[in-house]
Amino acid sequence: MSDYQSLKLEIDACGVATLTMSRAELHNAFDDQVIHELTEALRGIGDNPEVRVLVLRGEGKSFCAGADLNWMKRMAGYSWDENYQDSLGLAGLMQSLARLKMPSIAVVQGAAYGGGVGLVACCDMAFASDKASFCLSEVKLGLIPSVISPYVVRAMGERAARRYFVTAERFDAAEALRIGLVHSVVAPEALDEHVQGVVNAILANGPKAVLAAKRLIDFVANEKLDEDLIRETAQRIADIRASDEGREGVGAFLEKRKANWIKE
Repeated sequence: MSDYQSLKLEIDACGVATLTMSRAELHNAFDDQVIHELTEALRGIGDNPEVRVLVLRGEGKSFCAGADLNWMKRMAGYSWDENYQDSLGLAGLMQSLARLKMPSIAVVQGAAYGGGVGLVACCDMAFASDKASFCLSEVKLGLIPSVISPYVVRAMGERAARRYFVTAERFDAAEALRIGLVHSVVAPEALDEHVQGVVNAILANGPKAVLAAKRLIDFVANEKLDEDLIRETAQRIADIRASDEGREGVGAFLEKRKANWIKE
């Protein structure tokens, strides 16, 4: 268990890191201290060779309600330079989560507003309860969802963003699924089991191959399909095939046994 004031971090024997925002009484809204703690926790997780997957949760009724009210009151008196430095902190958090080397999963059991939607979008996978709700509420306050926008637009698409960025409408889990913000929606009582099934699927795969697969997506997503890309992808699969893990995985398949990374 962690020593953070606003978070709980647990890492189990299988390498599953569960990071829980634990300000339930404040709907897990964040301020500069929470942003700092989340960023530090993510850095530690990313540097831990034993961690194979991150599960991000929110304690209580809400996943994350975005900015904390008291933090917003303090920000109201900030100068431009203070606002800029403050915004860089949130931008750094989103970047740390989006660039985490191992797969990340957001478990959205309740409301995700503002920056909370950013956290969902930064994770590789997101699964929601059918009671969850979402809102990009910034324009209601005369603000914009700026530092989360690269991740949210990538997750939900430009067309959906053109609506929800400017209307600040609240939308439900079914709509989040339709626009691609979350991967699946289940009943609240089935959410944990559903997530565990996905975690188990990840753990059944080659640890180094999983990391390489995530890097591969980052590399090819916006690259031009040309000869350089073809050669690079051929090199990457050759590297994996020739590795100890690649040889073990293929050998286990051919010999009809479990690979050595699968824990009983």
